[in-house]
Amino acid sequence: MATVILVVLGIALAQWQTRRGDQKQLIESKLLQREAEPVLKFGPGAADLDQLEYRRLALRGEFIDSWPVYLDNRPLNGVAGFYVLMPFKLADAGTGSDTGLANYVLVARGWLPRDPSDRSKLPAYPTPAGTVEIEGLVRRDFGHVMQLGDAGPLQPKAIVQNLAIGEFAAASKYKLQPFVLEQTSAADDQLQRTWPRPSLGIEKHRGYAFQWYALAVMAFIFFVVTGFRRGSENTNKPAAQQSG
Repeated sequence: MATVILVVLGIALAQWQTRRGDQKQLIESKLLQREAEPVLKFGPGAADLDQLEYRRLALRGEFIDSWPVYLDNRPLNGVAGFYVLMPFKLADAGTGSDTGLANYVLVARGWLPRDPSDRSKLPAYPTPAGTVEIEGLVRRDFGHVMQLGDAGPLQPKAIVQNLAIGEFAAASKYKLQPFVLEQTSAADDQLQRTWPRPSLGIEKHRGYAFQWYALAVMAFIFFVVTGFRRGSENTNKPAAQQSG
């Protein structure tokens, strides 16, 4: 029974890791294809997320520095830190309330290190004033990390562990596009923009799959070998011992 459980568990986990690796490989293929496409200028209006995901976009507008939010538990090169998130109002968009257009984009501006002695203390960083042009990569979301404790109410300068675009839109009242832009263009703002690649971990998943398959095979071989030895021992015993 233990052998059957180990074999089934090993195969199931190996197949799960294989599927994860295949999913990351599809992401990598899409990334390579869309990175080769020219930068797309984007303005207010309806967005087809399936067509825009992983595209490089150019935006023109201004940052709303009164509504920053910080994503916690985002380490960079082993150093704990935050992603700085800020809404970006697209130029020539009007008020949005009159047109009904989603005229804001939630931009991940970059990374800041965390103060090791005071988690709530954030380094100062400048925000460009007025109309600017930025470029970045379209992502559906920020990914998800393990949630520690209950998240408080979302407000300006909040430090959160996970954030959905719809949640930010509801709290800020800004009409947001259904994606986040990871800024890649340079700026003199002391933020680092070394973003983790969405397809990161393909080889890791495949390595884990191999390990789980190996566990299943070893469990089966152990069962066969020990069963054969026990059978041989019973066969070699004198008839009196076997009956006794």
